[in-house]
Amino acid sequence: MNSPSPGPMLVAIGVGLILIGLLFWSGSLSWFGRLPGDIRIERESMRIYVPIVSMLLVSIVLSLVLYVVRRFF
Repeated sequence: MNSPSPGPMLVAIGVGLILIGLLFWSGSLSWFGRLPGDIRIERESMRIYVPIVSMLLVSIVLSLVLYVVRRFF
C-alpha cells in the first residue's frame, strides 16, 4: 500500500494561509464580515455580532476546495 506523502499538501495549505493573511493585511478583504445578512447589534454596554452570511461563504469555499482536493489527490 503506497500512500502519498503529506508534505506537498502541507506546503499548499501553508501557502494558501499566507495568501489569505496577505489579503487581510492589505485590506482587500475588508468587506468580509460586513455582508448583507450578517447581524450586528451594538448598544452602550454590549455588542453582538453573528456573521451568518460570511460563515456560509466560508463553508461553501472550503467545501469546494476540499472537493477539488479529494477529486485530484
